[in-house]
Amino acid sequence: MAVYKVTVATGDMVEAGTNNSISITLVGSYGESRQTTVSFLFLPGKERSLSVHCGKDLGPIVLIRLHKWRLFLEDAWFCKDVRVTAPNGTLYRFPCYQWLEGVTTVEVREGSGKKLVDDKLQIVKEHRRRELAARQEAYRWKNFAQGWPRCLNVDSIFELDSNIQFSRIRANNFTGFLIFQGASHFLSGFLLRRTSWNSLDEMRTIFSRTQGRDIGECL
Repeated sequence: MAVYKVTVATGDMVEAGTNNSISITLVGSYGESRQTTVSFLFLPGKERSLSVHCGKDLGPIVLIRLHKWRLFLEDAWFCKDVRVTAPNGTLYRFPCYQWLEGVTTVEVREGSGKKLVDDKLQIVKEHRRRELAARQEAYRWKNFAQGWPRCLNVDSIFELDSNIQFSRIRANNFTGFLIFQGASHFLSGFLLRRTSWNSLDEMRTIFSRTQGRDIGECL
């Protein structure tokens, strides 16, 4: 019996957690584990640990499969990374950093930065081929107009996978930050000022400088 220690980390964004079922399969050079449930509840910024029991040593772990099942309502999950410790103490890291939506299975390679020539196992070669095909399907280009730069072949950004779209959470935070800072400067500039402005140019200089700095800090 070989026992693997697995730690699954959720991103720290507000909506990164999920109450859907998440399970994992370990794939090694000598075989793969059975599908093992990790948890039915993931909180943002938290980790879940479990033990995966296998009938034999799987050899070097080359990739993992994360399975997401919807129990009642859809609840997307953002996986940060997965760490697997083999019985001999070897630590394997699997950086994920992507959203899992709906009923889906996502394969993640071990994060040691292998090149195409390093792929010896057929299962790893097949994973690279599928990943390339998926990217080619996602990033299709079209001509918007003669002489214009090429653009993505979609009618709306909502047709894109959520991992390609600009994060709605980041967009909301960005907008909220600008509104808060704009209101703060407005109040401090107009309601708390004890003397009159000398000119409109003075107002433009002060507000353009402070707002430019705040936007840079936000980015």
